[in-house]
Amino acid sequence: MTQQSTPPGGHPHDRAAATSDRAGFWAAGGTVFAGVVLLVDGLLDILKGISAVSSDRIYARVDNYLYRFDLTGWGWVLVALGAIAVLTGLGLLMDALWARVLGVFMASLSLVANFLWLPHLPLWALISIGLDAWVIWALTAHRPQRPAAL
Repeated sequence: MTQQSTPPGGHPHDRAAATSDRAGFWAAGGTVFAGVVLLVDGLLDILKGISAVSSDRIYARVDNYLYRFDLTGWGWVLVALGAIAVLTGLGLLMDALWARVLGVFMASLSLVANFLWLPHLPLWALISIGLDAWVIWALTAHRPQRPAAL
């Protein structure tokens, strides 16, 4: 019998498995990060919403904006979304399946909301959009081992 040598770079399957393990590591850590981001972002949304409800003059007025809305009404939307995001973040930190599904939905809503909020707080909205995209990736890329039943 002859022994076949392994190429210097290793077997292609081994390299693919190592790359997959690294991506899984980042996604698993990303899930914890997603939970923390949703928790903190939810708290900040609650605070932004309370600010908008208490005074319309806190945020910059933008005239001739296509997506014009009442800041008081928007404040109540932010308070409600923030409360749901806080609960979802806590659920993600406890590794609940419902929180993973709701987390993707909440991050998607947050991404759209931050796009609409862009003229009022441009820098914060862009940062939040990037974080929401990371949360969506992390929650959809990581596949923890679970039993077949929900």
